[in-house]
Amino acid sequence: MRRKGTDTRAEIQDVALALFTEHGYDATSMREIAERLDITKAALYYHFKSKEAIILSLFEEHLSAFDELLAWAAAQPHSPQLSSKLLGGWLALSTGRGLPIMRFAAANQTALRTVLPADQGTVQQRLEKATQIISGPDAPLQERLRVRMALLSVHITVMASHETEAGDADILAAATHAAALLTGDLFPAPQLPLTERCGSTGMWPETTGDQRCS
Repeated sequence: MRRKGTDTRAEIQDVALALFTEHGYDATSMREIAERLDITKAALYYHFKSKEAIILSLFEEHLSAFDELLAWAAAQPHSPQLSSKLLGGWLALSTGRGLPIMRFAAANQTALRTVLPADQGTVQQRLEKATQIISGPDAPLQERLRVRMALLSVHITVMASHETEAGDADILAAATHAAALLTGDLFPAPQLPLTERCGSTGMWPETTGDQRCS
């Protein structure tokens, strides 16, 4: 069965990310990525011109998802329910493909700094924006710190799960529980999205009430 173009692109990203994390970014060649996928180098270069292009595409898509979530949340009136939904959305985006991206970033800091453009902003900046939206104006320092810890719960859980049998679902469940414990007296427990993202106009269809995935 022939791969569709979008499927091949996603497969290349996933396989490259796994190889970069396993062997190191510098030690992995485009030839090895093509061999692992059982495609020709020409087919690989049709989708991505270099290793840098693969990594850039992954992080652009990943950061764009967070930006979309933050833009949606910033347009809503502040409420405990909004804080719950934003925290839940952040946790959900941090799992799935977010987990291997997180592992790659931890193992390839130098390569990452040379590949990503400086004008894209950092995860830290997005973390601060999410904290401001969730905490609301004039929140005391201790509350803001607890919210930041909750936003980082997936990252902490990934480190804690090292050399265990924990899968993505286990990590998300543990991180969500930890986030709820940290913020339980501030707003309701994090609400995880009920559906996957379905494009830029349907970020969280179950929360906006007027959009649905097709």
